Amino acid sequence: MPSLAKPNARKYNVGLIQMSMGPDPELNLEAAIAHIREAARRGANVICLPELFRAQYFCQREDTELFNLAEAIPGPSTKAIGQIAAETRTVIVASLFERRAAGLYHNTAVTHHTDGSIASVYRKMHIPDDPLYYEKYYFTPGDLGFKAVDTAFGRIGTLVCWDQWYPEGARLTALKGAETLFYPTAIGWHPAEKAEFGAAQYDAWQTIQRSHAIANGVFVAGVNRVGHEQGDVLGNRAEGQGIEFWGGSFLADPFGRILAKASHTEEEILVAEIDPALIEETRRNWPFLRDRRIDAFGPLTQRFLDTPFDPEDR
Repeated sequence: MPSLAKPNARKYNVGLIQMSMGPDPELNLEAAIAHIREAARRGANVICLPELFRAQYFCQREDTELFNLAEAIPGPSTKAIGQIAAETRTVIVASLFERRAAGLYHNTAVTHHTDGSIASVYRKMHIPDDPLYYEKYYFTPGDLGFKAVDTAFGRIGTLVCWDQWYPEGARLTALKGAETLFYPTAIGWHPAEKAEFGAAQYDAWQTIQRSHAIANGVFVAGVNRVGHEQGDVLGNRAEGQGIEFWGGSFLADPFGRILAKASHTEEEILVAEIDPALIEETRRNWPFLRDRRIDAFGPLTQRFLDTPFDPEDR
């Protein structure tokens, strides 16, 4: 008897660019383009840059002048990234500070096709507001929903940083058919907390994303920046000790195994293989999508399930 063909026999490589950022946005763009060329030279087909790669992480302070970093989409950055995508014949995910209209800004990830055209625009849905992460001052929550897009190599989904803590976003993107979830990220340690909490914080960050891979039977890539920053852009920097971005970019497979991982301190380019057949194999053995009780999930659309107070519970 003839052997049965294995489903999804195609494979492709992802390139995860872990880089550091300086105070000059133009030099950061030049560095990103050089990293993209190197990733493509090493065989990467789908390449992802860190969150807001054009600048140091400026959300460490609230300053109206920093809105001048934002740009339209399409705009100068999408033009430059589109040109390098066409030159290298790669798909590129680039995270940008989007100026949608006067006074309306988003934290936006743009996916480019291999011909340089824009394949997809995703606006970060979950916006944090924590010490040194004052993103609610700058970014309006996304209004385009969770998205997956077909590329020349496979169907991918893009979320951004704080989105990575929410299983609902990963699930909805996977349900749209994404084989790989990309999370361009800017996350790090407060230097004063690192000794006590640093290892646990990184472990939690990696664990939650590995859980998305397992729960949905997909590949997950976390793409972080690296280096110590004080938001040094436009001639000013934030007060205090800044943030030590912890790097540690990685790719997990649908079983949650780490296929590639970067250091906590160095710029690196990770190139690793995506084998869609592994999605099929994993989901056949762990059929979580089959067994979901979608008839019982309606309460997920509520903020919190309050329970009426019962005096007998005192």
